Amino acid sequence: MFEYKSEKQSGFTIPELMIGIAIVGILTTIALPQINEFTVSLRVDSEISELNRLILTARNGAINSGNNVIVCPLSPKCSANWHSKISVFIDNNNDGDYDENDTIIRVKDAINSNDKLQYAQNSLIYTPSGTLSATPVTTPFSYCPGENGDKSRGIVVSASGRSYITADTDNDGKDQDRNDNLITCT
Repeated sequence: MFEYKSEKQSGFTIPELMIGIAIVGILTTIALPQINEFTVSLRVDSEISELNRLILTARNGAINSGNNVIVCPLSPKCSANWHSKISVFIDNNNDGDYDENDTIIRVKDAINSNDKLQYAQNSLIYTPSGTLSATPVTTPFSYCPGENGDKSRGIVVSASGRSYITADTDNDGKDQDRNDNLITCT
């Protein structure tokens, strides 16, 4: 007749598997909100860094080309829609706006549709000396994520043309400019 060999099998029992799944579920529930905040912070930091590089590109472009260079959202002329694509171009004819005679240096994609990017002027115009052609407004570029306004960040552009990314100077989790004003969007 047939002889059955008993082999020891390894694995999990149903109760062990259920307890393991419950532990993973509890840990996921605890970790998920922090992961969401972390991804929002990463997105905001990435957008602010990219915008700052765009501003630096414009300043360097003006110095290197010997012409005015403009940063603005084009649609097809400079507008206040900072949440859309932002362009940097050499204003070859110094008319203060984009036309077929101008040279586009760089374009930044539009931001996340739930977020806001605000600035009080329609454009930044850099002169060949690297300074701004007009006195800048005192309000910074403000980037505010739709999910968490406390994660808002900004960029201040001085009259000398230099840009400064805002920071959390009082450790409350919210960025301020150099005058301790909170970065907000309306």
